[in-house]
Amino acid sequence: MLARASLLAGSHLRAWPAAPALRRLCTDSHSDFKPHRKPPPADAPKDTQARIAAELAKNPLVVFMKGVPSAPQCGFSNRVVQVLNAEGVKEYKAFNVLADQELREGIKKYSSWPTIPQVYIKGEFQGGSDVLLEMYESGELTKKLVEAGVPIADTP
Repeated sequence: MLARASLLAGSHLRAWPAAPALRRLCTDSHSDFKPHRKPPPADAPKDTQARIAAELAKNPLVVFMKGVPSAPQCGFSNRVVQVLNAEGVKEYKAFNVLADQELREGIKKYSSWPTIPQVYIKGEFQGGSDVLLEMYESGELTKKLVEAGVPIADTP
């Protein structure tokens, strides 16, 4: 009797098949639940590579990162923001690649560099967080930013 009671006591621990395995999955959903993509502005270049080139031409310091400067969403992007803050950079153009998949893949092709973040000074690719940190520690970052006309705290 006791043996039977112990068998029944553990019966609630047996694995049962998951409900989705027992029924067919729906292949279509209502249009209210489908992803909605915002069309790019009418004046935006259609080609991602052209869009990147245009932004790099307009802005002396551009960062392609995961998240935004006020809320980076990866440690490496956070490191870039911290280095720029330590350098005293007042303003720069930042793009959140997590919000735009085309931009995320496009910037990797543009630079032939597989990782994010990517930092550009005067249209020239500098590297990611490790390279930027090395440039900061050697003083090269300050020199390049001043040459590019990027406003930093120590310059008038």
